[in-house]
Amino acid sequence: MSNLNFESLPQVVHELSVKIDNFALLLKSTTQREDQNDLLNTKEAAKFLNLSVPTLYSKVSKKEIPHMKRGKRLYFSKLELTDYIKSGKVFSDEEIDEQTDNFLSNSKK
Repeated sequence: MSNLNFESLPQVVHELSVKIDNFALLLKSTTQREDQNDLLNTKEAAKFLNLSVPTLYSKVSKKEIPHMKRGKRLYFSKLELTDYIKSGKVFSDEEIDEQTDNFLSNSKK
């Protein structure tokens, strides 16, 4: 780059633009991987789920919520907690009837 002149300026700007785009993609993928691998302690998980700590412990003891345990410590994966929240869809009576009909019609074959 020491031989930078006016004629080579567009090419240099293009190369810098490509490099910046590559760095942005790399940074984005690294951030996503870090977010997915985030482990939360009990207080952080309770805050993330908007629950009290005793309620979180109750859900853990009933095995209602995904968790990991090492020794006396509980850990929660942020990705698994997000999936847990998303899986909480409540089906309507019509959806339940439709699923039941589908199951019964498939089981008779």
